[in-house]
Amino acid sequence: DFWNKEVAPKLEAIQHQEPGLAVSILRKSGELGLTGVILPEKFGGMEMDLVSMMMVAEVVSRDGSYSAWHGAHTGIGTLPLLMFGTEAQKEKYLPRLAKAEMVAAYCLSEPQAGSDALAARTRADLSEDGTHYVLNGQKMWITNGGAADFYTIFAKVGGEKFTAFLVERAFPGVSPGAEEKKMGIKGSSTTAIYLDNVKVPVENVLGEIGRGHIIAFNILHRGFLIRGSVAIGGAREVLRSGVSGSASAAPLV
Repeated sequence: DFWNKEVAPKLEAIQHQEPGLAVSILRKSGELGLTGVILPEKFGGMEMDLVSMMMVAEVVSRDGSYSAWHGAHTGIGTLPLLMFGTEAQKEKYLPRLAKAEMVAAYCLSEPQAGSDALAARTRADLSEDGTHYVLNGQKMWITNGGAADFYTIFAKVGGEKFTAFLVERAFPGVSPGAEEKKMGIKGSSTTAIYLDNVKVPVENVLGEIGRGHIIAFNILHRGFLIRGSVAIGGAREVLRSGVSGSASAAPLV
């Protein structure tokens, strides 16, 4: 029902990146609990299982652009905090992520560090008073980058220790780049993220210093699993539209 009422009638506008539209739809899905399927109830989620999350991913994958918005937020955007965050970090951010009040993104890749993530050059240096880290660098090809409010950003502490940080867009020095012009999934947001002397509180370190690769690769592995559901949902939609002559015209079976 959500797909047929809220997404399908607006697919063309989503493809043309009508400002704010995809985010507004994502937040409507949050009101139904679709962005918090596996999050604990105490943080505003539905506390269901991974299979339930994969079922939702399959339905929203009927359009690649909207699927990217939803999947990047609920998957690689939120899972690092859910799986590796402290109780205080979860209490601060998960309730807002559960309802998509904050849109999430995952910042791993860099211009020279795609598949070889550990070649990242983004740097984090501890301040003299020990209260925060200062991040400098650039991330590339970030899904949801142009509209996200909450980023999981990987940087090397002291230029050596690969570490994850929870970074708010509101922190001074965080700025998304221009939208990439893509051949497909044109309605999704894909941008660079620039970090210019961004002060990140020490309490926003995610996991352990120098152990960011554990977070990065575990999250990607979970994302690959969910991608199986996305592929199935997309394939079903291609078959459905081919038979009916109209995309998203028939109910999902």
